[in-house]
Amino acid sequence: MRIVLRYFFRTLRILLAPFMIVAEKLSTPRSVERSPEVQAEVDKACEQLALYQFRTCPFCIKVRKQMARLGLNVEVRDSQLDPQHKQDLLEGGGKVKVPCLQIQKDDGTVEWLYESDDINAYLQQRFGSNDR
Repeated sequence: MRIVLRYFFRTLRILLAPFMIVAEKLSTPRSVERSPEVQAEVDKACEQLALYQFRTCPFCIKVRKQMARLGLNVEVRDSQLDPQHKQDLLEGGGKVKVPCLQIQKDDGTVEWLYESDDINAYLQQRFGSNDR
């Protein structure tokens, strides 16, 4: 029974994937406007971030929309299609669960932030202030 359910949901994901990707493209918001200097600072800060994700995961889409809204150029690593990214996620974060934001701290430590709402709140708090 478990195998039947697994294949059912896998088939469902395959069938819905194109619709989810198109819906994401059509509904992605415009990014905030920043001066070139401020955007360069934001881009520099984003070099310390990487988003581990699956292309058609609804929670990953939610985070990618937040990144687009905030105008963030965060490296996106697909853990479903790239076995090395999947292994890095397992070894670093302790579990293969997406979305996961890898945050390289200035002191050299790495934080692994799971849950789309927590990631979006972190991104909003760090990059979303109106005084930028």
